[in-house]
Amino acid sequence: MANNNSVPATTPKSDGQGQPNAKAVRPLVQVQNLVKYFPVRSGLLQRIVGWVKAVDDVSFHIYEGETFGLVGESGCGKTTIGRTLLRLLPATSGNVIFDGKDLFDLNASQLKKMRREIQIIFQDPYSSLDPRMPVGESIAEGLRVHTGKTGRERQDIVAEMLGRVGLRPEHAQRYPHEFSGGQRQRIGIARALALRPKFIVCDEPVSALDVSIQAQVLNILHDLQDDFGLTYLFIAHNLSVVEHFSDRVGVMYLGKMVEMATREDLYRDPLHPYTQALMSAIPVPDPTLKRQRILLQGDVPSPLNPPAGCRFHTRCPLVFDKCRVEEPPFKDYGNEHFAACWLLERNEPGASKITPDKVAASSISVID
Repeated sequence: MANNNSVPATTPKSDGQGQPNAKAVRPLVQVQNLVKYFPVRSGLLQRIVGWVKAVDDVSFHIYEGETFGLVGESGCGKTTIGRTLLRLLPATSGNVIFDGKDLFDLNASQLKKMRREIQIIFQDPYSSLDPRMPVGESIAEGLRVHTGKTGRERQDIVAEMLGRVGLRPEHAQRYPHEFSGGQRQRIGIARALALRPKFIVCDEPVSALDVSIQAQVLNILHDLQDDFGLTYLFIAHNLSVVEHFSDRVGVMYLGKMVEMATREDLYRDPLHPYTQALMSAIPVPDPTLKRQRILLQGDVPSPLNPPAGCRFHTRCPLVFDKCRVEEPPFKDYGNEHFAACWLLERNEPGASKITPDKVAASSISVID
């Protein structure tokens, strides 16, 4: 796969006192200029008439032992990145380096061995389980395919994994329809853990669950990360969950990464106007406090024909002529805080901040 640009150089997250986090010591996953286009076919002969640019030149690192959150509106390419990264979907171009090996260069035999190290937790805890198979068999399927363990050994591992996620060994004999949504998601986590992987893609693992159950599942994932030294790519659209669970966060818009920083920096000082709009939608749990809400007008443009220049310019209240014709660079603006906005190139404090006076003449609403 071609690699035209280097991945932004990043450093491990600090513990707040200037010392690198002991969990994040080296990049376990390096995504380099990842591109994934889907063909659009039409006519009797089903000729390709266009391409849906789901992921368009995205680069980031995930350090060993950390949780990298990926957020954005529905359809921005988050799930496509996770599935392409694991080679569940073929990439159009780019590279994914996992533990020093390029996943896109592996043949079928090599990839099968690598599958033991990388797993995924799907968003829908019901459709991801075979309704005709007892959950114990679903959890043990990876062990049967990838290891030479005996049936008894597999049963012991299944019982251990069920215990790890708060279920009982006898639950292995039941079928998915006998469990609640939260229990099914725990089974999905147990299945992902059975092979003791290093890296797990969590594809919106709590979005289909009630809030109280979300907290339980997130606590399980956190405890398992500490116990097994796991590394997570945590895909979500709930910004409060991402803030609670992630070490670093990347923000996606229409197939592009528009901002990336540590959790603390991103939520304290979002640089990109799109990130600011997302942050303004986070509910405030105190009814006596008010948050300035930024309401973006219009719909997200089609990834089949994304706008030229900055892809956010059609909805940005701070847009100017250069935004419409030239794509801004995705670069570090200090303290490993990456963003892609032409206003940041002016080196003026607050140039990219959305304020009421800046949107007075635009189509964007600011509500107190």
